[in-house]
Amino acid sequence: MYSNGIGVLQDDAEAVRWYRLAADQGYADAQYNLGGMYRDGKGVLQDYAEAVRWYRLAADQGHAYAQYNLGQMYRQGEGVLQDDAEAVRWFQLVADQGDEDAQINLGYMYELGQGVLQDNVMAHMWYDIGAANGDELGGMFRDSIAKGMTPSDISTAQQMARDCMSSGYQNCGY
Repeated sequence: MYSNGIGVLQDDAEAVRWYRLAADQGYADAQYNLGGMYRDGKGVLQDYAEAVRWYRLAADQGHAYAQYNLGQMYRQGEGVLQDDAEAVRWFQLVADQGDEDAQINLGYMYELGQGVLQDNVMAHMWYDIGAANGDELGGMFRDSIAKGMTPSDISTAQQMARDCMSSGYQNCGY
């Protein structure tokens, strides 16, 4: 409530105090929120390493947004050594939960070969899945990458996307 000013005056420092109390008791949402406060420097001095610490605690409990933010922090090298393979690992966890932003990020990583072997078929598949889940950029990126692919590769990627989605993200890829 303090973070958003709902029913009380907005006060980031007070929000941090309450988040920390809950986070120390193991509440994943509070750990995630505290990570965000450290990442953005709200109510505390900005500290990416501390943000990573809190995000990891929430992510280890399966908190999808914390997992996604860890992927971003590894991709950018914020609070950790920049590591595309580790970013892919975190994005994959979230993509497998149906998150379109993580799916688009995986497509991008495959398209550029960052943290994975470069693979336009896999990139197309993830872009297609992200687009099917509502991300407009996914459709744009899918259509763009398709211009450099063979009809057979596009067909393979489309079938892989269907298989991935129909399996509840258990059968995604080759």
